[in-house]
Amino acid sequence: MTNELDRAHSALQAISPNVPREDWVKVAMGAHAAGISFDSFDQWSSHGDTYTQAAARDLWKSIKPGKGRGAATLFDIAKQHGWRDGKTSPPRPAKAAPLPMPTPKPLRPGMAPAEVWERAAPATAQHPYCAKKEISDGPALAGLRVLPDTDALRIGGHSMAGALLVPVRGPDGALLSLQAIPPTGPKMNLPGCPMAGVHVVGQLVAGQPAYVCEGIGAAWACFIETGHAAVVAFGVGNMGKAAGAVQTMCPGARPVLVPDAGKEAEADKVALELGCAVAKMPEGKPANYDAWDVWQDESVPGAVALAAILEAATAPVEAPERLPLGIVFADQLGDTYNPPDELVQGLLTVGDGSMLYGDSNSGKTFFAIDLACAVARGVEWHGRKVEQGLVMYVASESPGSVRGRLQAYQQHHRCKVPHFAIVQSPLDLFSDDVDTVALIDAAKHLERLAGQPVRLIVGDTLARLSAGANENSGQDMGLVVQRFDRIRRATGAHFLMIHHSGKAAAAGARGWSGIRAAVDTEIEVTDAPTGRCAEATKQRDLSTKGERIGFTLERVTLGLTKWGEQATSCVVVPTDAPDKPTGKRMGEVEGAIVEFLATRKTGLKKKELVEHFEGRYSSSGIYNAVKKLASAQVVWDVAGMVSIAGSAR
Repeated sequence: MTNELDRAHSALQAISPNVPREDWVKVAMGAHAAGISFDSFDQWSSHGDTYTQAAARDLWKSIKPGKGRGAATLFDIAKQHGWRDGKTSPPRPAKAAPLPMPTPKPLRPGMAPAEVWERAAPATAQHPYCAKKEISDGPALAGLRVLPDTDALRIGGHSMAGALLVPVRGPDGALLSLQAIPPTGPKMNLPGCPMAGVHVVGQLVAGQPAYVCEGIGAAWACFIETGHAAVVAFGVGNMGKAAGAVQTMCPGARPVLVPDAGKEAEADKVALELGCAVAKMPEGKPANYDAWDVWQDESVPGAVALAAILEAATAPVEAPERLPLGIVFADQLGDTYNPPDELVQGLLTVGDGSMLYGDSNSGKTFFAIDLACAVARGVEWHGRKVEQGLVMYVASESPGSVRGRLQAYQQHHRCKVPHFAIVQSPLDLFSDDVDTVALIDAAKHLERLAGQPVRLIVGDTLARLSAGANENSGQDMGLVVQRFDRIRRATGAHFLMIHHSGKAAAAGARGWSGIRAAVDTEIEVTDAPTGRCAEATKQRDLSTKGERIGFTLERVTLGLTKWGEQATSCVVVPTDAPDKPTGKRMGEVEGAIVEFLATRKTGLKKKELVEHFEGRYSSSGIYNAVKKLASAQVVWDVAGMVSIAGSAR
């Protein structure tokens, strides 16, 4: 008899960690509901080809107990992967401490590693994967096999007929599992078998390096380039065990970790524990860029580049003791000042956050698209230099409108805008972390496809991305701001959020005043009789607060409607900024009062207003602010009762 937690562990081990992302999320939810610990889920995930511990941990933290999918989802997916359910005892509460991994159940006939291996023939350079990797070297293929084209093996619903088999062996040479690489489709690991083993390309030699790589392609490149042994660890999570296996199999061999781009931190941790060196991919490369990519990179001689990287391998230096809360002492600061890294000269800084707001029909979305296109193209924008990069435009409010405006931009400028991705699915940054994780993963996926980093993310609009939240509530909007910051940190991109003006335009953007405090740059877009203008109303690190950018909107005809009428859009055309209004912008106290009054249907006494802001602003400050607002006709002050002015609503 097995208990429910053992049953859940057995089901998890039957599933390939290379399942599509949406299934991986379902497995996580099911495992969480079944009482499986994060350590067990992370260990299972680490065998996947695209595994990162950060992604696994973020997903796990986003799961809310009692919400989402239950344990039944885990068992259903496991059954699809060939798992057979055994008898179970009545469920019992899961223990808080992680339990040891259970012994796997016997595999189905024909699924054991030795059985699959015996059905296969020695690999040749004619296999599609070998041909794709341009592998013709005999020693590189030694120890690999290929399944017959008629083999019935299926893993995760995928046929493995004709698959290249990479053996997973223990230090004693015992066959533990197999990785199958079919002619088409993803790499798949044999379900129910441990992947914590190695495959050695070449011969381990005492005193010589042994390059520990995540996958077979990288191992091939290292072996062919240097002639030294290369070891397949089957994922960064197994690099420590693989390096230990090398030292057991050949005492005196020198393991050198060769992680994919983005996995350096995990490799450094292992290297510090084992005292070995790490060879790192060039900076700025997309996630999962590996030794084989260097070897095939046409921008530089692959052999020269890869040889230099491997020869430059060094042992990581243990970081000095870190003080809590990011403390640093002033006398430890260097003498060289590092100015803010600017994405758009004098306007936006790299990796930070900004808010672009204005009234409806003020032109703020046209303005944002024009700026984003300049970043994607790498061209000057309103006389300002930009750093080129991939743009993600989250068109939650109106994807069709954004597509039309981009078509108008391309028609007007007679160009095609490269590296500009429109996210058309609606996202929710308020209810939970699911869409936050999805957007981060999508950014990393686009980086792999485009071969360059995401530099700018535009959220259109804050209201749509925080649907269901009370815009005036710090409790609600604080959650949105946290996810906004998390996306910035995880992607390294600048996040520009489009927002609306408040009921009283002079009070700034709509909603909770903490949003303005959270961003590094705030830009107000206005449409006045004197012309349209964008003004930097806040700059945290740049000295350009108050600078104004003038523009007009020029109509572009895109085609005809079904009624035969012209279908048009607009593009931004630079012009001189109109003169700045002479009136003063509201101060903090005035803005807070207008924000509060705008949420009320009726006015209230000044005394009540003072009591509301007690501890935040002085009573004299409140009375003076009401006087200024009344003079500007933003509020009415009649018989001691204060209310928002009709024109300000």
